[in-house]
Amino acid sequence: MAGPLAGVRVIEMVGLGPCPFAAMMLADMGAEVIRIDRKPVAGAPNPFPMLGTKFDVMARGRRSLALDLKQAAGREVVLKLAEQADILIEGFRPGVMERLGLGPQQCQARNPALVYGRVTGWGQDGPLAQAAGHDINYIALSGMLHAMGRADGPPAPPLNLVGDFGGGAMMLAFGVVCAVLEAKKSGLGQVVDAAMTDGSALLGAMMYGFRAYGSWTDAREANLLDGGAHFYDTYACADGKFISVGAIEPQFYALLLKLAQIDDPAFDAQMDPRHWPALSAKLAALFLTRSRDAWCTLLEGTDVCFAPVLDMAEAPQHPHNAARATFIDIDGVTQPAPAPRFSRSVPQPGIAPAAPGQHTAQVLADWGWTPHEIEALAQQGII
Repeated sequence: MAGPLAGVRVIEMVGLGPCPFAAMMLADMGAEVIRIDRKPVAGAPNPFPMLGTKFDVMARGRRSLALDLKQAAGREVVLKLAEQADILIEGFRPGVMERLGLGPQQCQARNPALVYGRVTGWGQDGPLAQAAGHDINYIALSGMLHAMGRADGPPAPPLNLVGDFGGGAMMLAFGVVCAVLEAKKSGLGQVVDAAMTDGSALLGAMMYGFRAYGSWTDAREANLLDGGAHFYDTYACADGKFISVGAIEPQFYALLLKLAQIDDPAFDAQMDPRHWPALSAKLAALFLTRSRDAWCTLLEGTDVCFAPVLDMAEAPQHPHNAARATFIDIDGVTQPAPAPRFSRSVPQPGIAPAAPGQHTAQVLADWGWTPHEIEALAQQGII
């Protein structure tokens, strides 16, 4: 497979949320990622029926090997795979992999250069390390959730983008690639501890800097980038659809006033927070006078810093996204394309998501198991 990570071998211990997303990122970049799925049990309840189907977008681009990890022979397969891998990633509660006999110590005893990536909500240590949680809890602890939402309501959950994916998966993917680069110099792997509390706090670096400087308050909808400023917000249009405006710089703000034919001198106080609520109300009334499409005709593509607020059905159809092929189709499922872009080692869209165990025999053969050994594993019920 093409891409800047071609030749890198990754073992993914299948879980939910951030670990599959990180594995998808690595696979998108050309790494050979093998998913270690749980061996399917007939009649077992499935709380997430989308998983293991073509709609499980985060499972794209890699092959699946299903094992019974309750048996020692199943765990031995993982250890033998780890002997040949550059990276192993997992997202279980701290201690789970150790209890299976598949922790960093056991895996790196087989392969000292192995990078062992771990993503959890609270991290591998600390008072909360063993507690259950979800994205919303982790970003609550980092201070980021408190900053989101309108002043007259509670903090607004930003889907699970900040904790699971930005603060967790992307930090894990970045961390293991950094560790692989270091291992090429030292010859030694290491453990990468990606905690969503740490990662989501890091995503707030600019806001923490603003706050320390005195230009950010803990009140919601009172700051430059949280909907407090009239020139950085979303507005409803006459057709009930929405637009976004981000005219921060003076020249962009001046162009907004010019194109929208605003000559009210009150708007001269752009950076005075005392005037923001009143100016927001005036802009809200103005934007309600035309449809979203009409505002797009007037403002889109200019230096106003403007874009329509698209839903997920509209976004793939937008001319800019279409021109850049920001969305792709795999097996009839529209989904975001790999990112970022590379000028030379161009990643290619990977295979459709696999059913658990779909490639078990093929993967084992490719990684050095003989037909006799594969048959023996099947007879033991390991695969």
